[in-house]
Amino acid sequence: MIRSQVLICGGTGCTSSGSVTLIEEFEKRIAENGLSEEVKIVKTGCFGLCALGPVVIVYPDGTFYSRVQKDDVAEIVSEHLLKGRTVDRLVYSDVDESVKEEALHVSLNDTTFYKSQKRVALRNCGVINPESIDEYIAMDGYAALGKALTEMTPEEVIQTIKDSGLRGRGGGGFPTGLKWSFTAAQPKGQKYVVCNADEGDPGAFMDRSVLEGDPHCLVEAMAICGYATGASEGYVYVRAEYPIAVARLQKAIDDAREYGLLGKDIFGSGFDFDLFIRLGAGAFVCGEETALMTSIEGNRGEPRPRPPYPAVKGLFGKPTTENNVETFANVPQIILKGAEFFNTMGTEKSKGTKVFALGGKITNTGLVEVPMGTTLREIVEVIGGGVPNGKKFKAAQTGGPSGGCIPASMLDIEIDYDNLVAQGAMMGSGGLIVMDETDCMVDIAKFFLEFTVDESCGKCTPCRIGTKRLYEILEKITNGNGTLEDLDEMEKLCHYIKENSLCGLGQTAPNPVLSTYQRFKDEYIAHVVDKRCPAGVCKNLLTITIIEDKCKGCTACSRVCPVGAISGSVKNPHVIDPAKCIKCGACIEKCKFNAIVKK
Repeated sequence: MIRSQVLICGGTGCTSSGSVTLIEEFEKRIAENGLSEEVKIVKTGCFGLCALGPVVIVYPDGTFYSRVQKDDVAEIVSEHLLKGRTVDRLVYSDVDESVKEEALHVSLNDTTFYKSQKRVALRNCGVINPESIDEYIAMDGYAALGKALTEMTPEEVIQTIKDSGLRGRGGGGFPTGLKWSFTAAQPKGQKYVVCNADEGDPGAFMDRSVLEGDPHCLVEAMAICGYATGASEGYVYVRAEYPIAVARLQKAIDDAREYGLLGKDIFGSGFDFDLFIRLGAGAFVCGEETALMTSIEGNRGEPRPRPPYPAVKGLFGKPTTENNVETFANVPQIILKGAEFFNTMGTEKSKGTKVFALGGKITNTGLVEVPMGTTLREIVEVIGGGVPNGKKFKAAQTGGPSGGCIPASMLDIEIDYDNLVAQGAMMGSGGLIVMDETDCMVDIAKFFLEFTVDESCGKCTPCRIGTKRLYEILEKITNGNGTLEDLDEMEKLCHYIKENSLCGLGQTAPNPVLSTYQRFKDEYIAHVVDKRCPAGVCKNLLTITIIEDKCKGCTACSRVCPVGAISGSVKNPHVIDPAKCIKCGACIEKCKFNAIVKK
C-alpha cells in the first residue's frame, strides 16, 4: 500500500537543473531501503517556482523541498521517508534567507507565491503525472468531453463558451465563443481545429508548461472545439525546440486513441475527431494564425491577407478554428463547471485567469496564474517576491516584442486586456519581464526590435525594411550618435510601420519603442543630448573611472583587466586609460571597496 508520494518536477526548467538524475537516485535509494511498495515517485509538470528548482514535494504532508541535489536524496529517504523527520535545511522557507531561522516551514499551497493564485489552466501542472491518462481521468479528465457529447448540442457548447467570457489568451483577446461560432456557421464539410503552440516570445514558457504538465487537457479541449464547430481533425503546431512537450503530447494523443477518446464514434455519440502534431522550426511569425496554417500546409511560413478569415478559408482552404494552448486549457473546466465558474473571476470585460511567465529582475522567477484584474504590484512584489539585490523596480514589459512597458508609476494598474492596451502595452501570450534601475529602456527597446527584425518573414516592405531602419536609428542613439531629429524620425517611422504592415508581427513591432519613448523620454533625451546612458548600460556612452580616495591599491582590478587598461603600484591609487578600456565591467565586479564606478 502506498503511504507516501514523492512528486518531482519534470518540466524543462527542473530537467535542465538535474531532476532526471534525482528521480533515478530516489528510485535507487527507495529500493535500497525496502520502500518500493510504500513510496511512489511521480514525475510531474512545472510547479511554477522555477527559480527554486529542482523541486521535490513529499505527500501526504506536503513538505516542499527546493534546490534538491543528487547528494541530498539519501538524507531525504532515510530521514523523511523512513523515519518521518523533515530535512530542515532543504525545506523551502517563505522568507528572505537572512531571517530563515525565524521562519515557519510551509507547504507549497501556503506560500506567498501560491496564496494569491487561482489555477484553472494550470490546475494539473505539478499535481499529476502528465504521461498517465489514468491520473488525468482521476482528476475529472475527459468528463467535460463526455458531457459535451452526451448532454449538450454544439450550439449549447458554443453558448457556454460565450457566456463564460473567455477571450483568446494568445495576444489580441478575441472572444473565443464568437470565433467558434464563425466556423460553426459555415456549411457542413471538412473543417479543422488548430492549436497555436508556437510560443516564440523571449522569456515566455506558459504554453510549454501546460503541454509538459497537462497535455490531455489540450487533447480534450480540441475535441470539444471540434464537436462544437463541426470539425473532424485537429492539428497542434508546436515548435521543435520543445522536445519534452512534443513527446508528452504525442503520448497523450496515442493514449487517448487507445482509450477511444479520439478517433471514431467517441463516447458512442457518432462524433469522429482525430488529432495530429506538426513541428515548427521556431519562426516567430508563425505565431500569426495564417502564417501558422501556411506552415502546416508545408509552405514557407508567411501571413496571408485577411479577409477571408480562417473561419471561412483557413487550413487547406477549409473553415478553421485557431486558439492557443492556454485558451484551450480553460475549456474543459468551463464545460464541466459551467460558464459562471469562469465569468465570476476577473474583470467586467476580461473574465477568468491569466498565466504569466515571470522573468527578468525578479526574486521568484517562474509561472503564475492569477485572476484578471490582479494588480501589477501584487504580481511583482507579493507573488514574485520583489526585485532582488536591493534594487528598485523600474518597469515591466508585457507582451514580449509585440508589447510595451509599464513603469513604476503605474505599479497599481489592474492587469487585463483593455487596461494594458489603453497604456500602449498588451497582454500578449503572457510573458512578463521585470526590469530594475540598472536596465536602460532605450537598450530594451533595441533588444526587442532586433528580435523582430530577425523574425520578419520579409513578405511586406513596411515590416521588412521599416523595422530595419528603426533598429538602425536605435543603434545610432545607443552608440552616442543620435540627434533630436532622429527621435522625431523614429516616432514617425513607428506609426508608419504599425499602419501599413501586413500582419500582427509588423503592426506591433514598434510597440516597445513607442511605449519606452512615451514613458521614459528623458532617457532618450539623455542619450541624444547629453551623450549619456543614465542606467550605465550603453558602452559607447560610458566612462569607467577609479575614485582615488576609495582605491586601496590592492591591484585586483588590474589583474582582471583583459586589455591592460589599469595601471598603478601596490597600495597606491590606480587609474584607467579610457583609450584602452573596453568597458567590460570586470574591474567593477572584482573591486571590494566600491572604488570603481561607471558614469
